[in-house]
Amino acid sequence: MKRRTLLATALLGTVAAPGLAGTARAADPGPSVTQTGITTLDSQAIFFVSYDGLVNNNSFQKNGLLTYKGYQYAVWYTADRNAVVGRRVLGGSTWSTVKVGHTLRYNDSHNVISMGVSKTDGRLHLNMDSHSDGFTYVKSVAGLMDNPAGLTWTTSRFGAPQSTLDGLALTSQFTYPQFVSMPDGKLQLSYRAGISGNGRNAIAEYNGTSWTNLGEWSSSTGTYSSEHGSSTVRNMYLHGIDYDRNGRLHSFFTWREQNGAVMCNGGGITNHDTGYVYSDDRGRTWRNDAGTVVGTTGASDKVAVTDSGLVVDALNPDHSLMNQESQATDSAGRPHAIISYVPGRFGQCTTNYVTNRTANGRAFHVRRTATGTWRKTEIPVALNSSQRTRLVLDKYDNAYAVMPFGRIVAASAASGHTDWTTLFDASGLNAFGEVVVDETRIAQDGVLSILYQVKSSGTTPSALRVVDFRLPA
Repeated sequence: MKRRTLLATALLGTVAAPGLAGTARAADPGPSVTQTGITTLDSQAIFFVSYDGLVNNNSFQKNGLLTYKGYQYAVWYTADRNAVVGRRVLGGSTWSTVKVGHTLRYNDSHNVISMGVSKTDGRLHLNMDSHSDGFTYVKSVAGLMDNPAGLTWTTSRFGAPQSTLDGLALTSQFTYPQFVSMPDGKLQLSYRAGISGNGRNAIAEYNGTSWTNLGEWSSSTGTYSSEHGSSTVRNMYLHGIDYDRNGRLHSFFTWREQNGAVMCNGGGITNHDTGYVYSDDRGRTWRNDAGTVVGTTGASDKVAVTDSGLVVDALNPDHSLMNQESQATDSAGRPHAIISYVPGRFGQCTTNYVTNRTANGRAFHVRRTATGTWRKTEIPVALNSSQRTRLVLDKYDNAYAVMPFGRIVAASAASGHTDWTTLFDASGLNAFGEVVVDETRIAQDGVLSILYQVKSSGTTPSALRVVDFRLPA
C-alpha cells in the first residue's frame, strides 16, 4: 500500500549487531535500579476508576512530575477535588503543597493536570480538567522556578484560574494538554481539538510574554480501509512530543478510526499502525521518516492517514493496539517508542479490549538504529493489565520500561536493546495500574522518580506516592 513504510523487524531473540541500536561502548554499564526512598504526596488522594484509569496516574499525563533547578514538582487532585501543586528539594522527604484555586469537575480520569516551565520568564504553567470541552489554565508569577529557595511556596504565587491562555481561546473541544519546553526557552502546548475518533492535533506557543496559536497539524479526514471495512474520519493519538538535544521535535502516533466497521469485532478498539513524524522548525512543518514534508501546521496540508511513509510498524485494528503509550530519544537523537497490543500468536481478532489485553497483551520496543532502519523487540514480560507502559533512557542509552503497577524491566544499549530483564517487580508498592514518571529528572541527577497511587475500591481515597531509583552513574 502506498501509505505504508515497512519496518525492519528484529523480534526478541534476534540480537542486533553491536552499535546498531545505541551508542554504548564496551565499558558502559548496563541498566540497573537501586531504590533510594519513597515519599507520600497525599495520604488521601481522590480515587475513582474511569476508562480503566485514575485521574492522578494516567501515564500519558506529560509532566505530572517534573524537575527543575534542584526542585521536584508534582500535581494532583485531593480527596476534596482541589487541584494542588507540591514541591520538594531533590532528595528531600517532605513535600510542600499549595492549592491553585480549581476543583475537579467530573469523575473522568482523562481530566489530568499537566505542568510546563517557560524558561524565558521562569514561570510554572498548569493546564487541567479537560476532556473534549473547556480547560482551566493557571500560571505562576515570573521567576518562581528560577529562585525556589528564595521564594515562599504559597497560593499567592499563582494567578487566578482562566478558561483561556491569557485571553487566547483555543477550541471548545480541548483534550490531552502536553507542555513542551523549547530549545530556545519558549514553551509550547500540544493538544487535541475535537473528540476521540474525530480530532486534530494542534500547538500553541508562549514566548515569555503572550500565547500564539500555531494551529492544527494533523488531519481527521481521508479514507482508511482494512480487510473488514472503511472509515473516513479519525484522530491521531500521540505517544509523545519531545525535542531531542539537537532541537528536533519527534512524535510517534497511532490512528483511531471513528467507524467500527474496520474491526473484526465490536468489542475491540479501532487503533491501528504506529507512525512517526518529526519537525526541524519547531513544529511548523512535519516530515516523515524519509524527510519528506507531509504536513504544515496551521495550513491546509496536514499530516493525514493517506500520506506515504508515515507507518514504521504496520498493524491492523484487530489487536487492541494501545494509544498514547510512550517515547524517548537517545543521546544521538534517535527516536525510541514503547507500543503494546495482543500479538497474533494469541489470535487474529480481539473481542474484548480490556480482557484480551490483560490476558495476552505484550509491550514492544521500537527504535531507529544508527543505520536508519527500524527495529522492534518484544519485551518478554506479560502486561497483566490493559494499561500503558512508560519508556525512559539513562545517560548510557540503556532503556527502561516502567510497566503497569510500577514494574521496571530494562535492556542494555550494548545488546542492541534485546536483553530485556526485570529489575524491580513492584510487589511491595500495591500500585493501581499506570504510573507517571519524571522524564526531566534523569538527566539532572540520574534518578528515576515514579509517581503511583495505591490500590483502592469504589471512590475510597488512597495514598499517592513517589518512589525513587538511582540509575547507573
